[in-house]
Amino acid sequence: MTDHHKFPLLAGSLSLDLVNTELVRRGRRYELLLTEADLLHWVDTMLGEGTLYKASLGSRSIQTEQEFQQVLEFRAIVREHFESIAAGEEIAEDFIALLERSIEKAPFQYKLLSGHLVPVPAGETAADVLIALAAYDALSLMAQSKLGTLKHCSNPDCVLLFMDDSGKRKWCSMKICGNRSKAARFKSQKSSNA
Repeated sequence: MTDHHKFPLLAGSLSLDLVNTELVRRGRRYELLLTEADLLHWVDTMLGEGTLYKASLGSRSIQTEQEFQQVLEFRAIVREHFESIAAGEEIAEDFIALLERSIEKAPFQYKLLSGHLVPVPAGETAADVLIALAAYDALSLMAQSKLGTLKHCSNPDCVLLFMDDSGKRKWCSMKICGNRSKAARFKSQKSSNA
């Protein structure tokens, strides 16, 4: 199972952090969700015990390979559209329609949890519930005009996406790519001075 410290939770957004469960290390693309157990571990890491969205999943868990593949297929579609948006393209109407259909499979009820009104998907499977939550998150980002700040990491080898509210951010994370860039520049300067 993947170590939870390996999940790059950069966005605080369920849909974007789901997309960021694929990354590149040393020039190779890595899948962080290799098994159903990895997906459940990511859910626990992302949603956290006791959080409102975790409460909305309830006791459901990914039970089958088919459910697992359903989540990965949804992630691939969201990645494709988020990458297009980060590249400056308009949000596609078919993407909005897909997100809306995803919520229809697990329509929301609302419950008061810890003093907050929380959407609780009423889907039959954990995959439908998780996808509905991620679709709701993506649509919320659109409604709040936050996807206009979506960017690719400036590291050409990195596949991570992030939202840049300041307009100045270049890296997915200083810990991940920013420090690598600084180290490479320092090494280059050192060798050119020698």
